[in-house]
Amino acid sequence: MQSRGSSHRLSSMGNRSRIPALVISMFATFASIYVAGRLWQDAQNRVYLIKELDRITGQGQSAISVEDTLKIIACREQHKKLDSLETELAAARQEGFVSKPLVETNGTYSTKRPLVVIGILTKFGRQKNREAIRKAWMGSGAALKKIEDGKGIIVRFVIGRSENRGDNLDKDIDRENRMTNDFLILDNHVEKNDGFPKKAKLFFAHAADKWDAEFYAKVNDDVYVNIDALGATLAAHLDKPRLYMGCMKSGEVFSELNHKWYEPEWWKFGDKKSYFRHASGEMYVISRALAKFISINRSILRTYAHDDVSSGSWFIGLDVKHVDEAKFCCSSWSAGLPLSLLV
Repeated sequence: MQSRGSSHRLSSMGNRSRIPALVISMFATFASIYVAGRLWQDAQNRVYLIKELDRITGQGQSAISVEDTLKIIACREQHKKLDSLETELAAARQEGFVSKPLVETNGTYSTKRPLVVIGILTKFGRQKNREAIRKAWMGSGAALKKIEDGKGIIVRFVIGRSENRGDNLDKDIDRENRMTNDFLILDNHVEKNDGFPKKAKLFFAHAADKWDAEFYAKVNDDVYVNIDALGATLAAHLDKPRLYMGCMKSGEVFSELNHKWYEPEWWKFGDKKSYFRHASGEMYVISRALAKFISINRSILRTYAHDDVSSGSWFIGLDVKHVDEAKFCCSSWSAGLPLSLLV
């Protein structure tokens, strides 16, 4: 009985000792397969690198080591990174953070990018004003195209849509535009008496999206502009990436409801009731970077009762160069004729 019990215990111990041995054997087998696979993969990668190097260099059997091959691959990756940085630098130039303009010795603008996009904010029932501007300084047809191609100056009348979409007011503008092709129609803006500030904002936003120019100018439709003088003035400021130019002023804030220049939010401008420094609304110019800023933030930029105050408010917290240009100030008035600027 004792010998049988001893034999049973020895048999049980033998069975238990075989289980760990089996596990170890299986683990060793899997480990061998894994190591062999990795070695095979590394070998395949080395063969691929050598073949690629042979193909690119055009040589038969390459004598370059795998380590040198890997260095070459690393250099190529560095070149790719440099190309990416150059692309980012070009984008920064377009956004106005880096400026490398080209100006000829005679002062004329020479890059392919337009110098300025002029938006003449107009309204329904102002066709006579538009015709006067076309005849006086803007041109039409081939003359307008010549200004664009020769001087890099794009001019468009800017208008929205009627409250009764598709009515005779809209049809008249569409008919006029088919004849002249010189409108920038803001389909998402409704023409209202108090909608001028929003229209100015949408002009800058849409113009920046449509044309990649150096500058963008807002002009009223009773203003005469000397195109050559304007071009020369702007060409002298191409080195300023965030420019805000105009006839700078800081007028009184009127809180009287019946006043012509009534400001509904007068209380926001402090106890002295004076506006911050801003360009007069007849005409002002901003650079490409600021127009892009307006385009990106159009949905959150606040507008006030007047477009010039609204535009000035957008740039208060930005690193902007304010240029008080006397040529942009009212120089003369004539009965029934547009205001004369830059003459």
